[in-house]
Amino acid sequence: MTTSSAVQLLREKICAASATHTSLRIRGGGSKDFYGGTLRGELLDTRTLEGIVDYEPTELVMTARAGTLLTEIESTLAANQQCLAFEPPYFSAQATLGGCVAAGLSGPRRAANGLYYGSIRDFLLGCRVLDGRGDELSFGGQVMKNVAGYDVARLMAGSLGTLGVLTEISLKVLPLPVATCTLQFSMAQAEAIQQLNRWAGLPLPITASVWFEERLTLRLEGAHAAVQSAVQRLGGSQMDALVAREFWQATRNHTADFFQSEASLWRLSVPAATPPLRCPSIASAGTAGHNAGQWIEWGGAQRWCYSDAPAAQLHALAQSVGGHAIRFRGPTQHRDAVVGALDPVLARVHRDLKQRFDPAGIFNPGRMFSDF
Repeated sequence: MTTSSAVQLLREKICAASATHTSLRIRGGGSKDFYGGTLRGELLDTRTLEGIVDYEPTELVMTARAGTLLTEIESTLAANQQCLAFEPPYFSAQATLGGCVAAGLSGPRRAANGLYYGSIRDFLLGCRVLDGRGDELSFGGQVMKNVAGYDVARLMAGSLGTLGVLTEISLKVLPLPVATCTLQFSMAQAEAIQQLNRWAGLPLPITASVWFEERLTLRLEGAHAAVQSAVQRLGGSQMDALVAREFWQATRNHTADFFQSEASLWRLSVPAATPPLRCPSIASAGTAGHNAGQWIEWGGAQRWCYSDAPAAQLHALAQSVGGHAIRFRGPTQHRDAVVGALDPVLARVHRDLKQRFDPAGIFNPGRMFSDF
């Protein structure tokens, strides 16, 4: 099927659904079906939109259709010693570029106050979208210095398909690091958080960090001289290169042992310097052990824990330190919309955006917001 005919078919389905107020569930590879509120509506499959449209390695820009597999994109980039610097998680080999952007999730290199590389939103240059009327809209372009009008393209990152159907996406890409080294330190949580925040203020090539079970793991990437200088300055024990690569892949894609529980997994986004948090633990039998602790990333700004406590308790805990919490995944009966209660001003902004892009309210209802 040609791209134009695939887009036309999607447009016809959207127009028909809008006319009858039929909900549509936008889906690519389905790798993130667990994320957000309960899935509702007729399936709108975007996998017919596949293939890399334009890629010029010297320009550090790639444009691809939304249904293109992430594996195809990253293998093409790797052949040219380039990468998606925000390390999007796969969760499945069927993960697509459109789902990657719509979910807005980034991997170990994301960080926060410690800078590192940034989120997927920071690398999104432009996109094409089908709105709730079936109209194809184009936002942004293929250059970083695109300042004409509102930056609507980045609005699509993390919108979970509630504003439109992504058809084509342009991303900035970066060269692969020349050198890499992973260090480990035996360190309690409080000390690890303090050290990470102290290191964040120093000219160190840190691109990822994980603290778990009294051990801090740190990744250094960059020029050979910079990495070697940092290794000598920081100390610690060096991890075998192959073991280290597997460790960061397991962190990125949640295949590490910590993430294997079927209990409710909570993600707390907090200021990086926040002292250790006492998350409500799993009370039910058989879920203790290695899943009872916390997994901390992004220099202390992202903290994972398992809890079967009421959602309000976790939200209150994160808000008390100036952050927010979401139930990332867990038992189906406990599914929550990604965004819960908003203050009146933000709620009005979101409703206005939804009305503009999806006036009939047909796209992924309840996936991101509990009430629309």
